[in-house]
Amino acid sequence: MAVDGEPSVGELVRRASEQMSDLVRLEVRAARAELAEKGRRAGVGGGLLGGAGVVAHVGLIALAGTAVALIALALEVWAAALIVTGALFLVAGLMALVGRAQVRRAVPPVPERALGGVRADLDAIKEGVHR
Repeated sequence: MAVDGEPSVGELVRRASEQMSDLVRLEVRAARAELAEKGRRAGVGGGLLGGAGVVAHVGLIALAGTAVALIALALEVWAAALIVTGALFLVAGLMALVGRAQVRRAVPPVPERALGGVRADLDAIKEGVHR
């Protein structure tokens, strides 16, 4: 029962429960929106990177042919092709090592802003409870 116009404990608990439910719903909605935006950007970026990779691959094939033709002026064609092939495999190996290191350092995609908001809300709740 309310005393001096103050809400009862039951009323306060009910309000707190409603507010927590609303807060959780809003934080989940914010996290979902943030992840959707990151997903869209990653999709567009991935598509552009894929297209760039295809064009670069065609250019690399043309460059390799040019290198073989140039070296073939001084050596047999088979030796020139072997040199260019070895160089390409060396570059591919180095790129694979660097790429593997980058993937290992990557962090899992998380909704950082939404999690920061949840942490701030929890800190505020803890502070309010300790008063």
